[in-house]
Formats: sequence, C-alpha cells, structure tokens
Amino acid sequence: MILKETYSVPCVAKKVPLPGIHTITVPGSKSITNRALLLATLAEGVSTLSGVLFSDDSRHFLSCVQELGFETHVDEANHIVTVHGLGGRVPKPECSLYVGSAGTAARFLTAYLGVQNGVYHMDASEQMRRRPMAPLLKVLRQLGCHIACDNSEGYFPFTLVSHGFQKNVTTVNIDDSSQFLSALLISSCLSPKDFSIHLEGSHGMAYIEMTRRMMKEFGVTVEAPDPRTFLTPAGQHYQSRDYQIEPDVSAACYFYAMCPLLQLPIKVNHITSGSMQGDMAFLDILVRMGCTRRDEEDGVVLLPPEAGHFSGIHIDMSACSDQAITLSAIAPFADSPTTITGIAHIRHQECDRLSAICNELTRLGIRCECGEDSLTIYPGIPHSGKVNTYEDHRMAMGFSLIGLRTPGIVIDNPACCRKTFENYFEVLEDTLSNLFGKC
Repeated sequence: MILKETYSVPCVAKKVPLPGIHTITVPGSKSITNRALLLATLAEGVSTLSGVLFSDDSRHFLSCVQELGFETHVDEANHIVTVHGLGGRVPKPECSLYVGSAGTAARFLTAYLGVQNGVYHMDASEQMRRRPMAPLLKVLRQLGCHIACDNSEGYFPFTLVSHGFQKNVTTVNIDDSSQFLSALLISSCLSPKDFSIHLEGSHGMAYIEMTRRMMKEFGVTVEAPDPRTFLTPAGQHYQSRDYQIEPDVSAACYFYAMCPLLQLPIKVNHITSGSMQGDMAFLDILVRMGCTRRDEEDGVVLLPPEAGHFSGIHIDMSACSDQAITLSAIAPFADSPTTITGIAHIRHQECDRLSAICNELTRLGIRCECGEDSLTIYPGIPHSGKVNTYEDHRMAMGFSLIGLRTPGIVIDNPACCRKTFENYFEVLEDTLSNLFGKC
C-alpha cells in the first residue's frame, strides 16, 4: 500500500463480522529489536537475530551499528540480522552518527559511546532534537565524558569525547524516560569495577526489567540490592547467541482494542503470557473493562464483554504509557468515564501526547479533561473529522480505531507509522477484510 497524505479509515460499525476467533500477526518488537542489536555488538562473536522489526527506528539503529564499523548481514525478507560483536570494543574511535527519531538509538548509543575511548558526533531528527537528553548527559559527564552541545544544552546535536569509566557509582533520573537507565545498564559491564546506579523516579520500570532480562540472556546479570539501586558486578561479558525477537505487543494492542470496540474475539499470533513487554498490562486493562482473556499456546485470545458494551476505567498507566493513546481512542465508546493517570512523561515523547489526545478528541466532539499527569475522557459520539497526528506514529495508529466506529475519520500523515509499524494500515485493511469482507 502506498500511503497518501491522508488515510480514510473504513467504518465497519454496521457490518456483521464473520464467525469465529480472528487471528492477526504483527511484526517484531521495536524495543527488543534495538536492545538485541546493541547487545549483539557488545557480545564476543556472531549473533543471529530472528524476527527483527524493520522500521524507521530499527533501520536507524542498524545503520548506526554499521557506521561504527560492525560487520552485519541483513536478510530483511526473512527478518534476520547477524552481527559480529567485538566484546565491547567499537571498531571506529571517531564517527558521526544520525539516530533519526529513534529514542532507543539516541539514548542507548549515547551511553555506549560515552564510556568508550573516542570522539563521536551525534545528531538526530528535528523531533528527536526536542526530546530530553540532559539526565543521561549529566551522568556521562560525571563518568568522565566531555560533551559539547551544538545548540541547546541537554539536547541533540552534541559531540562526545569519551574516556571510559572514571567513576563506578552514579545516580540517574528517569522521570522523562526509562531509556536513560536502560542505556546505562546495558553498557555497565564495560566498567573495570563493580558499577552501581542509584535511581531517581519510577517511570517505565517494565522496560527496565526487559533490559535486565535481555542482558541476562546474553550473559550479564544486574543485581538489585534494593528497589532504588542496580549493581553490575565487574568481570562479566556478553556472549553471542541466536536470539528470537518477540512480536510487538505495542502493535498488538491496537488489534486487541478492537475486541471491546467492535465486539470481536481477537487473537494475536505468538503473543504469550511469558512476554517480557510491559504493554501486556494493556490486556489486563481491557479485561477490567469487561473483556475475557484466554491464554493459548500460540497466542493470547481476548473475548468481548458478554454484556455487549464495555465500562470506563480509572487506571494508572505508568507501566504501559504507550497505550494511553489507544485507551483514549476507545474510551468515548465506553458506558462510563475513563481516567488515565501516571502519564506526565508522555508530554516529552514524539509529541506532547497529553495535549495531542485532548486536542484531537475535543475536535471530534468528545469531552476530555487534561491534567498535569492525567486525562479524563467522557462517553460520547465522535463526529467525522481529520485527525492531526503530530508526526507521532501512535497518534496515527491509536486514533484510527475511532474511525472503525465513526464514519468520516481521516488520519493526517499516515506515513508517520513507518517509525515502528510501516505497514500498519495495510495490516489493518487486511484484518478488516478478513473480519467483514472487503471494506
């Protein structure tokens, strides 16, 4: 599908779905793909990564890995990448990198290169240039890295002049992004001494646990002597391995949200209860709203509410904040208000998501109240209109759900989905065709 400047969402509200459980396949996880790429460079030997996501974010990460001089082999058709790791050594001691809009590439590579011995100039898209980097840069300076920001202090672009680890204890604040801590943890085993990180803030701990679990799978264990401290014992080394990347639960959530919205039983292939991804918590939210969950060997099934309608909810979404947009999009169709809390940090993501959600729901005729770290959305009937996406992939994908129930919803700049799920609208149309016949 070649996406135009806008996309008209097919409304299926009056269509009768085919009987049975409807099965969907989504691409690999962005969060796991980009972590695995970095871990593979840190390992000694050749790692083969399967189920790799190919999107703007992962391509930028992969391009940076290649630009740094690592040998790779890419089989995009089969979603496989092999990486020749060098045990923590970076081939090029001096390099210029462009991370695009990929937050994982921006934070993970900055930490990795900030504790090497070299000179690295880092730049990013205009969108990523607006996203915070100061907490991570502050830590790297404490560890001995000299950093010169070209424009605004604490933001891209900047130059790192790194000198390895000059200290083995630091403190990082993750109120703006858990990626700051994940970035430091992944590279912490390069310290010649036990490395200790003290934590301020508590956002995104599910992603921290994902990072620790993947580090362990590649051979490095991070201890947590208390909830605010992480300790990486010295002398550990990553080992190369064959690694299967999970399907992207964040992507799956858009289709699971169709379950209560359209009263459909939905199954996403290979999404299992053993997933390490924090957005699995969104399925629990849908269950609290009236759905029923059934775990099967090859995927999780979500069944629609028996009552034929679903309830609003009051929920802290700090553990799965990427799905705040998704919940906000289906909330107008609930039978009671929905309040989402714990999401102040989403103001600093691809766009100010709190304001974007409120703006777009209001423009569609839905009452929405925006607080410092919360949203309250009231039941209502959206009217037709164009949805501004703010160059934010999650706004485009999340708000497309409204159009499944409301005629005349048009998504502006649908191509912004290329950041994480470049064929989302193609998969959406194929799914609707399988559910309802040709739309």
